[in-house]
Amino acid sequence: MNYKKNNNIPLVVIFGRANVGKSTLFNTLIEKKQALVTDIPGTTRDSNLGIVEWQRQEFNLVDTGGILDIKCLTSKSAKTDDIETKVQLQARQYLAQADLILFLIDNKSGLLFQDKQLALFLKKNVDQNKILLVANKVDNPNQQFKTAEFFKLGLGQPHAISASSGSGTGDLLDIITDKLSQAGLSNTTKEEEKEEEEEEYDDDAKKETDTEEEEKEEKKETKKDIIKICIIGKPNVGKSSLLNSILGYERVIVSPIPHTTREPQDTEIIYQDKKIKLIDTAGISKRGTKTKGLEKYGIEKSLGILGKVDIALLVLDINEEITRQDSKIVAEILDRRKSLIFIANKWDKIEDRDSKKYIEYIYTNLPFAQFVPIQFTSALTGEKVQKVLDVILQIAEERKLLLSDSQLDKFLARIVKIHKPAKGKGVKHPRIYELTQFSANPPKFELRIGIKDNLHFSYVRFIENRLREKFGFSGTPISIKINKGREESIKSVKSVKSKV
Repeated sequence: MNYKKNNNIPLVVIFGRANVGKSTLFNTLIEKKQALVTDIPGTTRDSNLGIVEWQRQEFNLVDTGGILDIKCLTSKSAKTDDIETKVQLQARQYLAQADLILFLIDNKSGLLFQDKQLALFLKKNVDQNKILLVANKVDNPNQQFKTAEFFKLGLGQPHAISASSGSGTGDLLDIITDKLSQAGLSNTTKEEEKEEEEEEYDDDAKKETDTEEEEKEEKKETKKDIIKICIIGKPNVGKSSLLNSILGYERVIVSPIPHTTREPQDTEIIYQDKKIKLIDTAGISKRGTKTKGLEKYGIEKSLGILGKVDIALLVLDINEEITRQDSKIVAEILDRRKSLIFIANKWDKIEDRDSKKYIEYIYTNLPFAQFVPIQFTSALTGEKVQKVLDVILQIAEERKLLLSDSQLDKFLARIVKIHKPAKGKGVKHPRIYELTQFSANPPKFELRIGIKDNLHFSYVRFIENRLREKFGFSGTPISIKINKGREESIKSVKSVKSKV
């Protein structure tokens, strides 16, 4: 994992033993509830990444997993397939690349032997000018006298904060940005800051305000253009391995132990000039939804993240049978009107690679999702992983497709000739007056029929299938609303469509 190759702004790493409040501090500094916070030691496994902006400067902040055993950091013979060892190794990799390290200690617990061990490790392996000692859980002024004992660590004055209340974090950010500036890592020089301060009093202040507003609008448009993807599925199907394979380096920890990933992990990439945000989520299982431990919290976050994305990648272990739980996950995704791609992972383990046979098997077990594309991959070897990105771009484009009235008029005239509208009740075939699309991303249509007519549900499905054949909409749920009435009733729909 080479973080420096993928980022140009300074890297600040939060480091310390387990349960000192690293994730709470991370959330406070980035001003988001991104990291999962509990009182259970070892909650954070994957390292959370976020961007902090302060005093016209910005830096990347990393929340590393809590150090439970110093031997994992120092031993070269540790088993790398052990999950806790991987957590420690990932923390060590970030420490090696850090521009500044926030060594976090717990003021309430006081100085512990493990803190001394970690301090000794830092002094032996890191430039001490890069270390900032931070005493957390100083919740009131009367507790500050306790911080004096941390001078014994030999890392200078401890900076007192309360990550939960935010007390002292502003001063901490001032110290961080000042240290980065002194090291020549600031994005804004002192001379530039003085010039900008003087310009605030110029006659061109209004122009600057206008420019700032334009930049804000540009940022809003940029956010709209980002394709948001979540990688979802049951535990141990290869979700984190897929993300790592796409990125080309180990961004998240991979382990054969179910529920390794507990917190959604966000990573932005650019592929064919398109911005894509990839989110790896905790594994979803029937048992997990009933547990009260960390897995339950992670699962709730995984389901909640569906509301914030456009496309879900459902990872299936192609060596295992499709279960009722897989069906429920698919239904959950489609019910929320999210586009979907089936990732048939671990393809490298299949001896008889008859893709048609496996496609038929998947669609037979998930008959309500036959419009969802299937991509066979091996996250372990990287086979066909990049094709997943091509499918993502295609689906993202078709998801936003808005058809004109003339296109739909021609389409409707053609399919009615091929297959007359099927009646739901009565003896008379219903008459379809108009098919109109009134929304995109995801696509929504309205079908207008006669007031006394009744259209069979199978014909609605026929229209949906023909829409897919003609215009695409691969992997995306299509909504078709039936409206009984004359032409006037559709005007409101056209009005809405004109604003889309």
